[in-house]
Amino acid sequence: MPEVTIEFFGIPRQRAGRADLAVRADTVGNALAAVVNACPALADVFLDGKLAPHYRLSINGQRFVSEMGERLESGIRLLLLSADAGG
Repeated sequence: MPEVTIEFFGIPRQRAGRADLAVRADTVGNALAAVVNACPALADVFLDGKLAPHYRLSINGQRFVSEMGERLESGIRLLLLSADAGG
């Protein structure tokens, strides 16, 4: 199973109590399930099999993703941030 890193920014970082988390996951949905398991304070990030609307998830900082079945490869970095982040 691929190893990917989830980087937390803003509110997700505060709630997770850490900057990142390395997990083994083959899909975006499985990566988010691993986040919820490792960081219970982020239990609301993954609701009903979907990314909660108040979060955004980017693959390698290049594009946002919402498809939970999207396949992941080793070395990918998922950036998790609040949808209301920014200026």
